[in-house]
Amino acid sequence: MQADHEYLLMQVRNEDDPMAPHEVRCFATHLECPVERIHTWDLLGGCPPIDAVRTCDAVLLGGSGDYSVVEGGDWLEPAMTAMRMLFENDIPTFASCWGCQAMARALGGEVHTDLDCAEVGTYTLTLTDAGRADPVFSILGDTFPAQMGHEDLVTKLPEGAICLASSERTVNQGWTIPGKPIYCTQFHPELSLSLLLDRLRYYPKYIRKITGMDYDQFVEERCRETNETDGLLKRFVEVVVER
Repeated sequence: MQADHEYLLMQVRNEDDPMAPHEVRCFATHLECPVERIHTWDLLGGCPPIDAVRTCDAVLLGGSGDYSVVEGGDWLEPAMTAMRMLFENDIPTFASCWGCQAMARALGGEVHTDLDCAEVGTYTLTLTDAGRADPVFSILGDTFPAQMGHEDLVTKLPEGAICLASSERTVNQGWTIPGKPIYCTQFHPELSLSLLLDRLRYYPKYIRKITGMDYDQFVEERCRETNETDGLLKRFVEVVVER
């Protein structure tokens, strides 16, 4: 049963960031599990030992608050080590947004900051042929809306990775590596519209910076519900974790 699984959420957030516990609640909501079953590890403090990772059924990676794999810092190499550890040990992993970017860079892909391709709000994505055939992504339908909040993006996938979904601005919106239990999304399947707006009220600068809109106009013109992505994390568990 999904509610009985234990998860490890690796975070890259400041200790006083209220979005750290918020992120736990977001994943718990979409996994339909108690928040107590999602344990956290602060990657700003280094890479977790593999034994700690193996005590959980799957690893989750989400947003990052104030940290970018493009800008880097002292925390970056230990975080890259953690990504490679997940890959090399075949740990079931779902990585969204910053996690998607971190996994790509750690495995030899490329990530860049590009405000012309930045997305915040709700955008329409299209599955690739590989996405339509994929057992996890195929539940989304040929096109689907998803919640976004990024200015960094994966411009080159790691060797062997396949693209599963794209938007008009960002080609690599979803991807996986055949033979590995790892799925990555630039979009946020752990966020509903209300949860996205919770986050953006804490990071309001991104609305003006990326869209040029004030908050009310942004909500009216750039946001809508994304029921189609609500089941993606549960589907990942069914197909990858419970296989």
